[in-house]
Parts: sequence; C-alpha cells; structure tokens
Amino acid sequence: MDILNIVIYILGGFLILISSLPLIRHDYWTFRIFEFPRAQKWVLNLVFLIASFIIFPSDDYFSFGFIFLLIANQIYLSYQIYPYLPIAKKQMDSVSLNKKPNIKLLIANVYQDNQQWDKLTNMVKDEQADIVLLVETNKCWKDKCCAAFGAEYPYQVLEDRENTYGMLLFSKLELKNTQIHYWIKNELPSIETDIQLENRFIKLYAIHPEPPVPSQNPMSTARDAEILLVSQKTKADQMPTIVAGDLNDVAWSYTTDLFLKTSGLLDPRRGRGFFSSFHAKYPLFRWPLDHVFCSGHFRLQKIRRMESIGSDHFPILLQLHLAKTDDDSDELEVTKDEKKLSKEKIENGLD
Repeated sequence: MDILNIVIYILGGFLILISSLPLIRHDYWTFRIFEFPRAQKWVLNLVFLIASFIIFPSDDYFSFGFIFLLIANQIYLSYQIYPYLPIAKKQMDSVSLNKKPNIKLLIANVYQDNQQWDKLTNMVKDEQADIVLLVETNKCWKDKCCAAFGAEYPYQVLEDRENTYGMLLFSKLELKNTQIHYWIKNELPSIETDIQLENRFIKLYAIHPEPPVPSQNPMSTARDAEILLVSQKTKADQMPTIVAGDLNDVAWSYTTDLFLKTSGLLDPRRGRGFFSSFHAKYPLFRWPLDHVFCSGHFRLQKIRRMESIGSDHFPILLQLHLAKTDDDSDELEVTKDEKKLSKEKIENGLD
C-alpha cells in the first residue's frame, strides 16, 4: 500500500468520523462543533470519493468497504444540506417588494474590537432599515451608532456590555412592552419587544446565546436551552413573531431543527441558499450563524448577505411582508419525543 492510499484512508476515515459525531446527542463541544462545516464536509467527502474510485483497486475488499462508507457519508451529507439549496422547496413564500405592509431588518454582529464604524453606519444610512439589531456591542459602539444614526431611530434598546454580549436595537417603528431578559446567565441580555406596524403588532425576540467552545464554556447546554426557551415562548405567543440574532449555531444543527419544530417558525433561507454570515475573513470556513426566523404570518420580499463591515460576521438584510393570514402549512412537524427533549434541554440549562 503506497503513501497516497494511506493518506486517503486516514483523512477519509477522519471525515467519516466527524460527520458521524453530531449524531451523538451530547452537549460537549467536541460533538457539537462538527455540525458547523457541513458544506465543507460534503466537498471534501466528494474529493476523497472520486480519488478512491481512481486510485484503489476494484478487487480489494477493504477498499470496497471504505468506498461504501464514503458513498453513505456523501448521501447523508447531501440529505443534510439539501433543504438549503436553491433547488429545494422554499419554506417561506416570496412576494413582490411592493406588497404592504412590510418591515425591513438589518442584523449584524459587529465584533466588539472592530473599529471600522463608518462601514456599518454608512450601511445603515444607505439601507434605511426599519429595525437595526447589533450584537457584540460595547459602550464605544453604542456611542458611535447613536451619534451616527440614532436620531433617525427614535425607539431604542441599548444594552451595551464589555463582555462581547452587548446588544443594541434601533427602530423607526414604535416599540411597546419591551423587556430585557437574562434567561440563562446574568451577563447575557436578550430583548423581547412588540413592534407596531400600522395597526398590528409583531413580537420580536433578539438573542445572542453563548457558544460551546473549550476556552469559555465546553458545553452547549446553556446555548441550546436559551434557543429552545425562546421557541417555547413563540409557540405560546400566537401572533406575528420574529426571532433574530447571532445564535452561535448553524441553520442545520439538531438544536436549530428542534427550535423550528417546537416554535412553528420558518427559516427564509430554506430553498434559497446558505447565506453564510461567519467567518467573513476566511471564505473556506463559512457557515450561517446569524439568523432571522419568522412565523407563518410573513412572506419574504428580500434576503441578502451584505458586504463586510470589518467584523468576523457579515450583516444580514431581510424585508418581510406581513400578510393578513397565518400560513402554517410549511411548519416542520414535531413529535412528542422532540417536545419532551426540548423541555429537558431547557430544564438542564436553567439548573
């Protein structure tokens, strides 16, 4: 066996391993972090599969078994990414930009140490979004944003922090019943508010849970609990609802899938593309971490990943039409076991 065969066996075997690890429903970061690079795993697996067909002998049983595992992994990864491809069924219907009433949102993780303020402030002025949600904002970012465009956004929720979990909400539309929550940890604020759009109200949840990383918190328990706690609340709201923010979780993870099922919300990216917002500086290592989920009251008019603002995240821009009726036909079905699991995860995070 030559060195090239050995390299393919080792790297291909490792790829199969890390593709399988997320199937183990454990909260430790080692099992959760490999959910993120799904498209990258798909491409690498295809490379190893093609190389195996070319290089390995056809009469070797070990090689045949290895190729079979690569084929199975390719099918598995294809199944995982398919819902986000443009050829898949759209979970949210599209409507014309002229449909009224509508709401335009701009969300961005600005990266607290980023000092390219003008890139963001110019974008806000150019896009004239109704709602601007910024996370990872400290006092310096608050001061810069308020000075640059604060006068155009009379309704503001300013929860700046120096711990990379600050949150600023600017709105041209009136906000009512605004609450600041510390659902899981005292230093991590989340925003709940009602947005008045003409004669109707939209519930907005803005969240930025803590990621599972070995240097800070090796477990995903707190992150999963906060995400699923919000899903529990949105299901009970029974009103037009938007959940937005940097969830520190990818769109296709088990937790996000469970969130969609238990909340009844829709993902506008399904059937349209990944819209990978992180990492802005490394094209080969990108995945969708910044999210806007909507109830069936909305139809999508526009979704776009914006240009870089100097952060490690790209901003995401959406425009949504608030329809007269709620269309729940595209909600993901949830089983009793999944409801039970969601409840258990929330309880574990609150302990």
